[in-house]
Amino acid sequence: MDKVMNLASQRAVVVFSVSSCCMCHTIKRLLCDLGVNPAIHELDEDPKEGTEMEKALIKLLGRSPPVPVVFIGGQLIGLTDKVMSLHLSGNLIPLLKNAGAIWL
Repeated sequence: MDKVMNLASQRAVVVFSVSSCCMCHTIKRLLCDLGVNPAIHELDEDPKEGTEMEKALIKLLGRSPPVPVVFIGGQLIGLTDKVMSLHLSGNLIPLLKNAGAIWL
């Protein structure tokens, strides 16, 4: 859990993902289209660390699979449904601005 929280606090936006996940791709694409340059951690690309981080995310979120999970400003935002709800309600961009992830 410490590794996940440490990584989550190192950049304005952090995404934990799996490279073959279509919902992960959707969230990464949304953030990039908004002008965000997130730190992306592909759990399947590091067998040892990725598995440990996946277990920590399952414990944190209480569900499996635990991806994509987004942290903004070091705070857990959640999975796809939460990110998309924030975007559709107009609340995602202010969060990104407050975290310093976008300037406009």
